[in-house]
Amino acid sequence: MQRRQGRVSAGLLLLLYQISQVGLQNIPSVTLGVLALNIFLFLNPVRPLPEVCISVNEGFYRKNWQRLLLSPVHHADDWHLYYNMVSMLWKGIMLEKKLKSIWFAYIIAVFSVLIGVVYMVLEFMLVKILNDPSYEMNCAVGFSGVLFALKVLNNHYNPGRVSSVLGLQIPSKYACWVELVAIHLISPGTSFAGHLAGILVGLMYTMGPLKKIMKACAGGISSFTDPARPRDYYSEYYGYPGYQYRTPRNYYDYTGGLTEEEQLERAVLNSLNERDFGGAMYNNERRPYGFWFPPEQHSEEEVRRQRLRRFERR
Repeated sequence: MQRRQGRVSAGLLLLLYQISQVGLQNIPSVTLGVLALNIFLFLNPVRPLPEVCISVNEGFYRKNWQRLLLSPVHHADDWHLYYNMVSMLWKGIMLEKKLKSIWFAYIIAVFSVLIGVVYMVLEFMLVKILNDPSYEMNCAVGFSGVLFALKVLNNHYNPGRVSSVLGLQIPSKYACWVELVAIHLISPGTSFAGHLAGILVGLMYTMGPLKKIMKACAGGISSFTDPARPRDYYSEYYGYPGYQYRTPRNYYDYTGGLTEEEQLERAVLNSLNERDFGGAMYNNERRPYGFWFPPEQHSEEEVRRQRLRRFERR
């Protein structure tokens, strides 16, 4: 492993600024881990780029299969890293909370390898169709193929949205295809086959057999959760920092044993007693929102009268 030498990277500094603006506490764990890994390997690449990029020649003919693991997490320069990781930041925040962290990590791992395989297949097809051996030598690095696959997933799980591509309002389900062409026209040096491979892998997951195959392979691992499983009320928050799971309380805990009429009366009285928007004070302490039961002690006679009034209302 070697350290990257040279000037301070403006793209890297801007990426760190973007992450700080979002806040580490707001970034899910797997997404944060992917960002950290890519930044670390940008600063300390395992090998020079010509030795980690994936191509038909290196991956298929020379059997350098480790490049399938190394190529997605290495980037050509700081701006290549910046644009990919900012995109990963937002896609990760949206998808990881929906799919859950363990399954999202599983997706990232499978997609990273599979996209490299599909990329080599596409380049090999170009060699045969165009009769041009130079496509065997096209060597690609970067996380953008995985990002195109995640974009397909994001559009699948959040349908009906509209994306802006070069100022044009495009339905999200077509946006990845428009972006594929637009990026290639604006920046011809980008890997068209690599981005296309990402879209195809994403479609294999959302419309093809890939999701079922992944579930079957992970079937024996109890810690994997099924992303298609309906979530209960608490699953949206369970496991995230700052939230502690508590089992649901019984009805008495919520009502204090009061009837519906008494609950309404108590709520109105609490509302009238409020003196500011943040909640009134009791013994120099801020009262909680909602129903509030002051720590008062009733005599036995008063308790008896309250019970009689309750029966009279019935």
